[in-house]
Amino acid sequence: MDSKKNLILMLKSKIKNIFRKPQSSKTEINPNKELDYSDFENKIVDITAEFTMTSSERIVSLIRALNYVVNNNINGAIVECGVWKGGSIMAVLHTMNNLKNIRDIYLYDTFEGMTEPKDIDLSVKGDSAKEIYQDSNGNWCFSSLEEVKKNVFSINYPIEKLHFIKGKVEETIPDSNTPDKIAVLRLDTDWYESTKHEMIHLFPNIVKGGIIIIDDYGHWSGCKKAVDEYLKENNIKLFLSRVDYTCRIGVKM
Repeated sequence: MDSKKNLILMLKSKIKNIFRKPQSSKTEINPNKELDYSDFENKIVDITAEFTMTSSERIVSLIRALNYVVNNNINGAIVECGVWKGGSIMAVLHTMNNLKNIRDIYLYDTFEGMTEPKDIDLSVKGDSAKEIYQDSNGNWCFSSLEEVKKNVFSINYPIEKLHFIKGKVEETIPDSNTPDKIAVLRLDTDWYESTKHEMIHLFPNIVKGGIIIIDDYGHWSGCKKAVDEYLKENNIKLFLSRVDYTCRIGVKM
């Protein structure tokens, strides 16, 4: 009797298994990526990871900004202030190659590390950038021009379209080579003085429909103050959308 009962139970189990919906295996999710990233975006996030301190959200937002200006025929140069090892620009070059759209790229940096911050430059947690700078012996975020060129030149992008401008932005902008039409402006020099200088001299050159990306708006109070001051002083209405806790992006109307 027990054997008959066991047989019935076994048959019931098999029948249930036949009609049971298959269990989908869990997808392993890389914590540095999101489910809505395209294969190309994932590839660029991986390629640039060791050359940038920005999050994957910021890299993908940059890629999509470039797609936006190209697909909407928004002409102008691509400008970055604050380059470090060149990771963001590497993402730019890969994207522009993929879009078959070659433009002038301007890279502004000291290529000698961060400039000295002032008392106004505090982190969102209240940490003093000035103290961190002093503790680093002036070598904060150091990457030489030679190192950056090596990284950037590893991508097959026309060298004559790449413009490296060495020095503090307060001393190199504006000059005769400053582009008068900018499609994408990425600001990543962190501090109040440099960011305010960039807003004064470069924001007016962003074309209608062009993009501004401010990497440290949410993290460094000096950067936020510089942007907010400039917009208020010039009565400019600009919606800055959150990319992640620190980065903001806007479209110039």
